[in-house]
Amino acid sequence: TDSFRRQGTGYLQPAQNLYNWLIKPIANELADANIDTLLFSLDGGLRTVPLAALHDGENFLIETYSLSLIPTFSLMNTDYQPIPDAKILAMGASEFEELNPLPAVPVELSTITQQMGTGEVFLNQEFTKQNLIQQRQVTPYQIIHLGTHGNFNEGDASHSYVQLWDDKLDLTEMRQLNWDNPPVELLVLSACRTAIGSKDAELGFAGLAVASGVKTALGSIWQVSDGGTLVLMSEFYTHLGETQIKAEALRQAQLSMLRGDVVIEGGQLRGEGVPDNLMLPPELAETLDKVDLSNPYYWSAFTLIGSPW
Repeated sequence: TDSFRRQGTGYLQPAQNLYNWLIKPIANELADANIDTLLFSLDGGLRTVPLAALHDGENFLIETYSLSLIPTFSLMNTDYQPIPDAKILAMGASEFEELNPLPAVPVELSTITQQMGTGEVFLNQEFTKQNLIQQRQVTPYQIIHLGTHGNFNEGDASHSYVQLWDDKLDLTEMRQLNWDNPPVELLVLSACRTAIGSKDAELGFAGLAVASGVKTALGSIWQVSDGGTLVLMSEFYTHLGETQIKAEALRQAQLSMLRGDVVIEGGQLRGEGVPDNLMLPPELAETLDKVDLSNPYYWSAFTLIGSPW
């Protein structure tokens, strides 16, 4: 996550060490059994490891497996429900009184609803807790996407938040949103540090959402790039409509960035599945033009929590 170190490949050595400790001892057994998805139930110190970026000396782990974190096996919903035609509720904020603006959010919300083919967008003043509850009562959205600022801090629940337009959604309120009524197949929290937790709130907001009834949550484990998140989410929803498996959709999105299949050039986001002529806001295009999106910083922070299906 260090902007200077991001220029090199210093991450490879620790990524290979972790692979050798965690995966290599069972790699042959996984291959013999034709395993294509790995579910990790991790203790405290390992929950912030970007598992997708573990490296065997030749390839990243994500090049071989789809990945998901699970709080416990007992909390995992294993029922499969295809979601290519699911309705999406996309809400978020790009303007804030005390926080930095997020110019990519309006583009992010409009792009993902366009890719899913059906859904509603509520931006800035319309992004309130009351409206979130009301919209879910009117329409049983299977996918909910929240694009905004967020942060997790240990201690009092009020110190951790997902930023709404006029308020902050803290950990206690996350439990009270009745995510299982109507049931939510996928909750995407594209803010920063939404999958970081503590002993009292395992896997943070994303983990609490799963514990409260969400089948699968997508969250991040560090301060993510606004533009990088736009790219990843655009690719994720493109593949979500094709693969029908959430973990595989995330894997394909990460591979698109790793392999350079999606790029930002001349103020445009270009890649397979990206809407034609998707122009970025000028302030975002200037900082992201020709950024190396293949670096794990941009694609490995986001991880699925709960069911990979």
